Amino acid sequence: MGANHAEAPILEALARYGNADELGFTPPGHKRARGADPRARAVLGDAVFFGDVLANGGLDDRLTRGGVLARAEDLMADAVHADHTFFSTCGSSLSVKAAMLTVTCPHHTLLVGRDAHKSVVAGLILSGVEPVWVEPQWDASRHLAHPPSAAAYDRAFTEHPHADGALVTSPTPYGAAADLAGIADVCHRRGKPLIVDEAWGAHLPFHDDLPSWAMDAGADICVTSIHKMGSGLEQGSVFHLRGDLVDPAELASRADLLGTTSPNVLIYAGIDAWRRQMVEHGQELMGSALESAERTRAAIEAVDGFHVNDAKDFCGPGRAADFDPLPVVMDISDLGTSGYRAADWLRAHHRIDTHLFDHRRVSAQLTHADDEQTTARLLTALRDLADHADELRDPPHVAVPSPADLRMDQALLPRDAYFARHAKVPAAEASGRIAAEMITPYPPGIPVALPGERLTEPVLEYLVTAVEAGVFLPDAADRRLNTVRVVVDD
Repeated sequence: MGANHAEAPILEALARYGNADELGFTPPGHKRARGADPRARAVLGDAVFFGDVLANGGLDDRLTRGGVLARAEDLMADAVHADHTFFSTCGSSLSVKAAMLTVTCPHHTLLVGRDAHKSVVAGLILSGVEPVWVEPQWDASRHLAHPPSAAAYDRAFTEHPHADGALVTSPTPYGAAADLAGIADVCHRRGKPLIVDEAWGAHLPFHDDLPSWAMDAGADICVTSIHKMGSGLEQGSVFHLRGDLVDPAELASRADLLGTTSPNVLIYAGIDAWRRQMVEHGQELMGSALESAERTRAAIEAVDGFHVNDAKDFCGPGRAADFDPLPVVMDISDLGTSGYRAADWLRAHHRIDTHLFDHRRVSAQLTHADDEQTTARLLTALRDLADHADELRDPPHVAVPSPADLRMDQALLPRDAYFARHAKVPAAEASGRIAAEMITPYPPGIPVALPGERLTEPVLEYLVTAVEAGVFLPDAADRRLNTVRVVVDD
């Protein structure tokens, strides 16, 4: 008997809980809004508090005999052709760590694309795993990294045959997708599992004109953020498992080790609702989103000073294997300004918040939630930006290194360097020292410097000039980068 995707087990359990007039002498302490500050209720609405109940002993009984979460996870797995699915309320930052710690373990080796998110590096720090970095495919003219090739992973495995598996990020926040089928084949010929950090790809399974998604491409574990391109709430994440190279009980154990014992049922409900929405209406919704993106991209391209990056820019030999058009990435270098200045101007003058911004680009993420009204407002703001470009010209110069100069030697394991005795030194004196911290322009959250890497003058100049130009460094101890944390030499 097939799965009944008209069900939404978590949403339905929440409705039953409210209709049954359950009275909890348990957390959460607001007791279904009764104890909440009226000012909070006025802003958040009572529905938030009514849905904030215990997962066990609330949504389900104390022994989970209703199988509410398990049924929701099974339905999600069926929807996306996975063997097992696990929900997480701690975002894909937790999910990817659980995946890594299942595939490998302390003192072992994992192949990792160097364009990985900072959450992957955090997993390396927590676990003590040794990374073998696989270089992205660099577009030197655009100063942009695309996912590593299958051939790069093949070479890395040849040089490090003892590696326990591989991790690749696809699609990137810029919409560039890896050759997942090719990378999976490289791994499986050696009997090694492939983890795909597909945080930006929740929508991919639901329309054929989007890049292939990880489970269909043969990956073993896939991590997806439902809140990024889907309809879930922030922190809603799922990770999927397929095949027999990874034990599902081990993956569940690692997730339990890292996850919260107090999951937010509202986040579970958002994941559950997204699955039902996509199974029932995904083809239509994503088709409409793609049509809207095509129209919007063409309209932006017609604005003086804007170039919208597309498949011709990103795909081909030595570049990405496929392309997702929903992240509308605009190169505005012809306007004579930076993405940082453009993003600030759009927020200040049009209350438009953009998705990504760097020294030459700004990106507007479209989803199935956008329509003619939202895209028209975006276009009005962008045309106005072009008309006011003279006010934003000559931004501070960002000294972007060449791909070769951007890469540094990994002198210590990330964990060893992060927990080593460290000192703050002026950035101007840090060249040659070993970094003891992550330094990550955000968004998109890909670290430029990692704990254990030996800092170089080109990278330090890049980071310092980027801060002066407006980049945000959330994880640096000194966000202005006047000083850098380095390992103290014994």
